[in-house]
Amino acid sequence: MAPRKQQHILDTTLALLAERGYDRLTIESVAERSGVNKTTLYRWWPSKPALLADALIQARALDFGVPDTGSLEGDLLGLAEAIAALLTTPPTAGIAVAALAASAQHPELATSVRAFFADRIARERPVFDRAVARGELRPDADPMTIVDLVAGAVWLRAVFRGQPVDEAFLRDVVRLALHGSAL
Repeated sequence: MAPRKQQHILDTTLALLAERGYDRLTIESVAERSGVNKTTLYRWWPSKPALLADALIQARALDFGVPDTGSLEGDLLGLAEAIAALLTTPPTAGIAVAALAASAQHPELATSVRAFFADRIARERPVFDRAVARGELRPDADPMTIVDLVAGAVWLRAVFRGQPVDEAFLRDVVRLALHGSAL
């Protein structure tokens, strides 16, 4: 059984991560801001990485629906738009960037970030199953590679280059991921 205020605790964890970064995020600060005794937090999450792992996967702040537009291209565009919004809109932009930076510096957190992305690809799997059923995608196509191409382009543009992620860019990325750039 999870604590009564679990969602509030997880949201608080992500808010503090965005504000302070991973190094200054503590169980004590989460307890104080969420109004929960730190012993309760330690009972459910034995460490900061464990708490952050659950927060990344379960908190509503990073959640977005899986589109069902009737076409693979439309669904991928919907996913790209959701990723772009997550990476460019506070507070989720700060959460995503802080989690990425922390995972690069703290190997114990890298497992949590991998779990988050494994959870996301599992949630997005129906997009590809529907596309195969409609005959839009080869059955042996790798959904993770397609998502990596689309999400990676959005991450690179928004986070690393600091450039705008507009509709034209997203459409181009989806088109390139699905059809390549050959004539």
